[in-house]
Amino acid sequence: MTSLLELARLNPVAHAVLVLACVVALGLALGSVKVKGIGLGAAGVLFVGILCGHLQFTLAPDLLAFVRDFGLVLFVYTIGLQVGPGFVTSLRQQGLPLNLMAAGIVLLGAGVTVLVAKLLGVDMAAAVGIFTGATTNTPALGAAQEALKSLPGIDADRLGLPALGYAVAYPFGILGIILAMLALRWALRVDIMAEAESFRGEQRQEHEPVERRNILITNPNFNGLHLHQLPAKDKLDVVISRVKHLGETEAVAAGQATILHAGDLLLVVGTRTSLDEFCLIAGKPCAEDLMLTPGRVTSRRVVVTQKEMLGQSLRELQLNQRYGVTLTRVTRGDVELSARADLRLKFGDMVQMVGEEEDIVRAAEFFGNSVKELNHTNLIPVFVGIVLGVMLGMYPFQLGTMPTPVRLGLAGGPLLVAIILSRIGRIGPLLWYMPANANTLLRELGITLFLACAGLKAGEHFFHVLREGDGLKWMACGAVITLLPLLIVGAGARLLGKLNYLNLCGLLSGSMTDPPALAFANTVTGSDAPSVAYATVYPLTMLLRIVVAQLLVLFFCG
Repeated sequence: MTSLLELARLNPVAHAVLVLACVVALGLALGSVKVKGIGLGAAGVLFVGILCGHLQFTLAPDLLAFVRDFGLVLFVYTIGLQVGPGFVTSLRQQGLPLNLMAAGIVLLGAGVTVLVAKLLGVDMAAAVGIFTGATTNTPALGAAQEALKSLPGIDADRLGLPALGYAVAYPFGILGIILAMLALRWALRVDIMAEAESFRGEQRQEHEPVERRNILITNPNFNGLHLHQLPAKDKLDVVISRVKHLGETEAVAAGQATILHAGDLLLVVGTRTSLDEFCLIAGKPCAEDLMLTPGRVTSRRVVVTQKEMLGQSLRELQLNQRYGVTLTRVTRGDVELSARADLRLKFGDMVQMVGEEEDIVRAAEFFGNSVKELNHTNLIPVFVGIVLGVMLGMYPFQLGTMPTPVRLGLAGGPLLVAIILSRIGRIGPLLWYMPANANTLLRELGITLFLACAGLKAGEHFFHVLREGDGLKWMACGAVITLLPLLIVGAGARLLGKLNYLNLCGLLSGSMTDPPALAFANTVTGSDAPSVAYATVYPLTMLLRIVVAQLLVLFFCG
């Protein structure tokens, strides 16, 4: 211990790196230990941090605060980049019910806080701190402290109570959310694999799968028409990729100038509904498969990495006129889309082209098709986004006659900015795209740094507060404030609302504005699906918790 103290004095940076590395390594090792298939995951870092903090194996306060907040920014920013592309769809489909349930958790928690404070005789100044710690919301603690200072004649001793209550309740606040998830999973007999498959099915329903069909033209009105003259093709969002003319033995690539006649065989790509409608107009299905018919036509999948074409629609690119190739489908993430004329390309899209080999080679160069570029992480947009996120998080929003302005904080600001930027995709030369492996690395690094520092900070006074005075009573109050709203709303959402368990985990962690719980949810479900629900409810929940904490002070601490 003496040598560590000496190292902290002589080289504080080396000491900080040593402490953080030890806490993270031991914490992740603890989190990897599983009992009946369940482990703490990244949350193990928090508890190792508490123990090390109690043993005075910690960092200088300013350095501790910096590393903690920077880790939090990294975590929420990468979460925002990940969920941003699908955020609007989720908000449109489930935004209102999810946010109503999250608001119910917040308000129910406030009601429980007032109730237990009255029943157990806890000073309301401490109870508000317990409320913010039990719900792991540091900005709400800051807002409550500012509101408490604004009260006339407030005793100086009471000003320190919110921070003490927060410190006691915070560790179980994180653990309690995890316990609530596990309790609901056990009580409701949830099958994680079945829930994940159900969630993927729900996602697929948003986009009807793309198919291909061989259709024989029997409609005489098609005689002599050029391909681009078919109004039904664009109206129904189908793509004709290959043609075998009547009397021919080979298939050729379909181009805008291709002339059609009755008896021609077409290979058409689109959704099942679109194909059925096109078939009614053009002719009838045919058993012959043009994919197996000889000819010079071939197909290839290439990846979009050329920045200049991002945001352009397929109609604007005019690929058939430029290169003589036809795009039949676009794969974005895990979703396969029909190559509609109004579809706008994004970085990393996988497009399937049909045409002659030399034409496809030229078109592939046009798209970029660079795997190296796809796996490259450009750090300039990352830090530009973080700058914008921090600025938004620190901006004060004045709500009505509230005594102090509301701020989104270092968690809310970067999260919202990352969602917006990833949705936009590109601004000038800046491209907001991050490879999945880089996103995962930064996300895990951020959450482990945050948890390590949060544990080290809480550990300094944690055991002392438990041994002295009302520490155990305060912790019991915090446990009730954490668990009761989560279990009530979680059970109702599952039993009455039939909410998918993956979305439920995201709802619970988002309603508590708790990144460690989200990390655990992603781990235990083996999916990043909870992140979408988390991001959907986070903004409203953050604002509501800050406002509710101040209202508790103004109405009950005077």
